[in-house]
Amino acid sequence: MGARQVDTGAAGLVAEVEDAVATLRIDRPEAKGALTAAMWAAIPGILAGLAADPEVRVLVLTGSDGVFSAGADIRELRDHYATAESADAFHALNAAAEQALAAFPKPTIAFVRGPCVGGGCQLAVACDLRFADETARFGVTPAKLGIVYDAGSTVRLARLVGTSTAKYLLFSAKLMDSARALRVGLVADVFAPDEAAERVYGFARTVASRSQLTVRAAKDLLASDTLDPERVRAWEQASRNSPDVREGLTAFTERRAPAFTWGTTR
Repeated sequence: MGARQVDTGAAGLVAEVEDAVATLRIDRPEAKGALTAAMWAAIPGILAGLAADPEVRVLVLTGSDGVFSAGADIRELRDHYATAESADAFHALNAAAEQALAAFPKPTIAFVRGPCVGGGCQLAVACDLRFADETARFGVTPAKLGIVYDAGSTVRLARLVGTSTAKYLLFSAKLMDSARALRVGLVADVFAPDEAAERVYGFARTVASRSQLTVRAAKDLLASDTLDPERVRAWEQASRNSPDVREGLTAFTERRAPAFTWGTTR
């Protein structure tokens, strides 16, 4: 079976599901993956649908034709910043899309090729993991436009790469190549362009094959700087009641791949 297409309702965004991995693709290579207001507005609804899809275990966010995203569509920004009210409305769209991605309950991976700048980098940082090929370039560029970067995005960036590197990116608006991005922890790994897709999707399928109880619990518990005892107890109880642990132990002793079922109906 091939990939199952998912209607996004937005030009420039393409979604599909294959082998338990959903791909949300920014598909505007002719505009360097620039995100229109309509695309920003559509992202939360698309993610809600994929989150509710029991077939989906992992989400990959990527671009097209060697381009991730150059950020917000610069041709629209003049209108968005015409008044304080319109600027606020545009920022609300950005924040809602980023938060929907950060709150997605299943593992998320940004697969970055080419430019990943501004709003594109904002979305990549909101993912759980980022993988890049050697052509990737990362930048957080509001200082070039006189825009104050979203507070939540600023904190999320600093938590990922540290305050010093976050300041470097925000103060200078310079682009960072994939090798430096790997050194500072912005990406988990960098691959040669001819093998990147295979490596990233291979990793995504590996995560999809693991116990989703374990994976989802880890994601949820790591989402906060402090551990909520009620959440911890809820996951511990889920583990005790789940068939996954019995299947995992049985598969281990029988030397076969486990067939985990938790999460297949939620």
